[in-house]
Amino acid sequence: MSSKYNLRGVSADKEDVHAAIRSLDKGLYPSAFCKILPDLVGNDPDFCNIMHADTAGTKTSLAYMYWKETGDISVWKGIVQDAIVMNTDDMACVGCVDDIVLSSTIGRNKALIGKEVLSALIDATSEFIDNMKNLDVNIYLSGGETADVGDIVRTADVGFTAFARMKRSDLIVNRIRPGQVIVGLASYGKASYETEYNSGIGSNGLTMARHELFGGDYVDRYPETFAPQTNREYVYSGKGRLTDEINIAGQSYPLGKLALSPTRTFLPVLKLIFKDFRASIHGIIHNTGGGHSKVLKYCDSPVQIVKDHLLDIPPIFEIISKNAGVDWEEMFKVFNMGTRLEIYTDEETALEIIRISNLFDIEAGVIGRVEEVRNEVSRVVVSHEDRKLIYQ
Repeated sequence: MSSKYNLRGVSADKEDVHAAIRSLDKGLYPSAFCKILPDLVGNDPDFCNIMHADTAGTKTSLAYMYWKETGDISVWKGIVQDAIVMNTDDMACVGCVDDIVLSSTIGRNKALIGKEVLSALIDATSEFIDNMKNLDVNIYLSGGETADVGDIVRTADVGFTAFARMKRSDLIVNRIRPGQVIVGLASYGKASYETEYNSGIGSNGLTMARHELFGGDYVDRYPETFAPQTNREYVYSGKGRLTDEINIAGQSYPLGKLALSPTRTFLPVLKLIFKDFRASIHGIIHNTGGGHSKVLKYCDSPVQIVKDHLLDIPPIFEIISKNAGVDWEEMFKVFNMGTRLEIYTDEETALEIIRISNLFDIEAGVIGRVEEVRNEVSRVVVSHEDRKLIYQ
């Protein structure tokens, strides 16, 4: 039976993509979280190049709808952060947290996305870069492309390409082995460098989230926000409204804004962690597409990864699960469920990583461990309530 995620034309496994690229060169270190290239810029064997591209995905459709409903153009600022962080924090998983060059690619339907939105997107890029500089993280904008492509983009598509050159000796290549512990960093709450509460949703699973959370007349009022080929049974099939108020710890937030919480960057935290503990880190996984099963793609030898002390699941995921009636097995594969970054290390270093994360008001904890596996197939075991969810 197809999951609801697949029925909406998307996939947490990205099986078609992986099938298409299976014959491509995997770079210098196949188990690294990002493809590592030789130093094509300086031709220095002690250095390497990293290039990465990603977008905010279908979250732009939700931003468009919220903006049209409320007039709040600030939600586009979060979209820019989503698109940038999906690049930079993937690169951080191989140890790259500084001196990153960005180029933007914005495609829009000019009839629906006017110059005020373009200005908001461009201004937000500069603002994010300035904020990171204040946190001792250097990112440089090289320019970009803005295209009016209404024939192929229904609302807007916001993406970035990132590039960096770094020493090979500074690389973190995944070597996940039995005996290591897993430190999880929270995607939710309010980090010291954030201006408001973050629901933790990030940029993955938004196709499921927006269609399961929201309903009513949105399907007729905003047909430009979904593919016309999608079965109408699965389009905006929820019960909520974008402006419904949700109470979290005594504060009230619009449901639409919670679903649009920008993807948190961990760059400032990781830069401080790497300062003293880079050599003690044996793997970093950014739980984006694939959620808690994502680590399986980066195991270079068979292991069993046990996650039996996960951080709290924030309210946004409880709301989605309740509205959708989706099994927890699918939820943990589609969403980060509140734990978006995993660091594989030893017990002593784990305590230091938790301490540093807490300096930034980010919750962190040892969420599990790596064990030997009896057969030759890696697997992830997630304990939730009274169930063990197994991915392999």
